[in-house]
Amino acid sequence: MLTFFGLILSLSVAAQEFTRADSLRGSITPQRAWWDVMRYDIEVQPDYDKQFTSGANQITYKVVQEKHPDVMQIDLQEPLVIDRILFDDDATELQFKREGNVYWVNTLPQELDSEHTVKIFFSGNPHVAVRPPWDGGWSFSKDAEGRRLMTVTCQGLGASIWYPNKDHQSDEPDRGASLTMRVPDALTAVANGRLLDKIEHQDGTTSYKWGVENQISNYTIIPYIGHYENFKEVYPGVKGDLDLNYWVLDYNLEKAKEYMPKEVRNMLNAFEYWFGPYPFYEDGYKLIEVDNTGMEHQSAVSYGNYYAGGYRGRDGSGTGLGLTWDFIIIHESGHEWFGNNITTNDLADMWVHESFTNYSETLFVDYNYGPEAANAYNYGIRQGIGNKTPIIPAYGVNAQGSGDMYPKGGNLLHSIRHSINNDQLFRNILAGLNQTFHNKTVDGSEVQEYISRKADFDYSKVFEQYLTMTEIPTLELFVDAENNQIKYRYVNCIEGFDLPLSLVGTHEELKIFPVANTWKAVDITMKNQYLLTPDRIEKMYYLNVALVKEL
Repeated sequence: MLTFFGLILSLSVAAQEFTRADSLRGSITPQRAWWDVMRYDIEVQPDYDKQFTSGANQITYKVVQEKHPDVMQIDLQEPLVIDRILFDDDATELQFKREGNVYWVNTLPQELDSEHTVKIFFSGNPHVAVRPPWDGGWSFSKDAEGRRLMTVTCQGLGASIWYPNKDHQSDEPDRGASLTMRVPDALTAVANGRLLDKIEHQDGTTSYKWGVENQISNYTIIPYIGHYENFKEVYPGVKGDLDLNYWVLDYNLEKAKEYMPKEVRNMLNAFEYWFGPYPFYEDGYKLIEVDNTGMEHQSAVSYGNYYAGGYRGRDGSGTGLGLTWDFIIIHESGHEWFGNNITTNDLADMWVHESFTNYSETLFVDYNYGPEAANAYNYGIRQGIGNKTPIIPAYGVNAQGSGDMYPKGGNLLHSIRHSINNDQLFRNILAGLNQTFHNKTVDGSEVQEYISRKADFDYSKVFEQYLTMTEIPTLELFVDAENNQIKYRYVNCIEGFDLPLSLVGTHEELKIFPVANTWKAVDITMKNQYLLTPDRIEKMYYLNVALVKEL
């Protein structure tokens, strides 16, 4: 999800009581657990004037439990309604009942490992986004020339805001998905992946069918409908030729041709260096113009950043560095690796998506301007950290944690990178995450354990401190001039917090291992003592550093 630091704090969630509806939405219920989604084939026909949609989703699934309830949970948010459900090649019509945003579908006996389909027909006036992408739903808007422009945004809110599905991040369709949009002839419809079919009907409408081969999060399957023009190129990536397509509103075609390819190529140069290959070569990469700021829809990133650097003219770091590159192209494309390729099972672990993608901004700066500029950018984005609520909220209830998951999470990763003090190893860890968890859903704990294992240091207490607490650790320093030592310890932190500090100068290097509430010491010389100055440490690590006068 995109962010700007004046806005992300609105994502913070206070302590709250959760309802049965929250549990149905956010947990693996028995009615979800017994079947695994293999594929979605979605059809939709939006009526712009009536703000009405109708369509169907054919879900291909596999039975993964021998004993299971003969009931399937299908999610579709009000006011949309399911009209009918057909089982296995339209042979049988299934009965169902509604409970809020959940439909309980009565199924037939099915054997373990068997595969089946349900085709779910739906219709109604969907929720219309008031302030996309911050408030999700359909957008029935107008372009700069007053013509129809339609799309959807639904991260967090859920894909069931616009089509029926198993609305839980842990179950992505293993064999990909397709989206067919039937629209008036004057409009062009674009979606994820590649164009599979185009059919011109006799009633003045045209159907466009797009599809992806890779697994895909249901909230990133998105229709884009408007007066689009296309241009394309091929990027020589680390896995070979990568198809790049740009779909822009027709009146911006020449501007886009001048602007977009350079920004996208710069992004790919940096991110394939740090993260490894773009994850979806089979489906290509697209940038699609919208009238909201933009979102990370897999292989079809939406863009609305006015063809200029920064985030609509602003730089969240306050350094000026953020104005030299297009925030939306960099940040939202970073999600192709973290969020789209590596997807968390529970929304509570959304920090995996957002912390790594926030840090992709710092890594982009590092790739183009060097480590000192990266330090400055990363330090600058701390102004967006609130430290009011933890980054990780409750599990199993579709709860989204504090917006600190962006800049605080980025600073957490920057601190771990400096602690490791081996950029080749750090690159291997980032690329290894994307290779190991390619097209998989994960728990946040798996990501933490992978980093600790590859770094050969247990960072569990470091993750616990920054992800589950609001206090920022303080590194206390005491200058023991008589013994030519500096004593150090962590305070204002959880017991066991033990982030190692690698302090590197022009010709000197020092590594210390502070722990919580216990003094340790290091010998100092005229040549290395400057490495322990508070300002220098704070620029590299998300810590407060305090000099104490006496023990």
